Amino acid sequence: MSNLKEKIKSYRSDVKPIWCPGCGDYAVLNGLTTALAELDIPAENVAIASGIGCSGRFPAFVSAYGFHGIHGRPLPLATGMKMANPELTVFAVGGDGDGFSIGAEHLPHAPRRNVDITYIVMDNRLYSLTKGQPSPTSPVGTRLKASPYGTVETPVNPMAMMIAYGASFVAQAFSGKPKEMTKVIEEAIQHKGFSFIHVLSPCVTFYDTYRQFRAIATPLPEDYDPTDQVEAFRLALDESKLYLGVFYKKEGDVPYHERLNAVRPERRSREGLLKELIEYYRP
Repeated sequence: MSNLKEKIKSYRSDVKPIWCPGCGDYAVLNGLTTALAELDIPAENVAIASGIGCSGRFPAFVSAYGFHGIHGRPLPLATGMKMANPELTVFAVGGDGDGFSIGAEHLPHAPRRNVDITYIVMDNRLYSLTKGQPSPTSPVGTRLKASPYGTVETPVNPMAMMIAYGASFVAQAFSGKPKEMTKVIEEAIQHKGFSFIHVLSPCVTFYDTYRQFRAIATPLPEDYDPTDQVEAFRLALDESKLYLGVFYKKEGDVPYHERLNAVRPERRSREGLLKELIEYYRP
């Protein structure tokens, strides 16, 4: 155990997290570094891309390669990292505002391409860095600084969206259940293809939902089949409970970088033809 603790510590950088005490993002940071230690993945083989928000600081706290990008762009950044070096274990991290608002246009494409990365969304159901405005996942009636009379917009359902978009690994976790979350992260890393983890990560400063989530959090049924996409979608739409675990998992789909590698020889041969044509028509 002591060796594991030391290994986990080795994945933490000298930069100390500046999140508020009790922030759910601490559990995600600990879960990710623990998963890396459990799987014995060298830190130099890890790359993390982030967007803007409280979770945007995530790469600085991990002793690995990291890129703190612009708002809503962790998925294209992570895709580029994986394409440039397929040997890397690549993560995209962000919040609900970053991922489901300004970054929403990237959501269908990373799953449909089956990019071999793990996308972790830390959802606190509001914009915390800007001091508590409603986000795309804020429930109807949520009273915050920018919605003093309660929000009137229907929230998005991240789990249902990602299942519908064809993500080959879709899971849900809760910062109040850190051990279970670590196991989910480990499984996502080992999955060959696009992995999405929706983490309910409460903001204790502006919208503390720990008690609310603990009351409805429950593991997926013991006899649950994660290969059943229809059942996964049905449970994702059931908001009476907060199901935790792997909702959907599809093995066998070829990852994006391998698909590209398969067509590169043909592309190279065509490049030769193109050069011949250029030379032929050169004045």
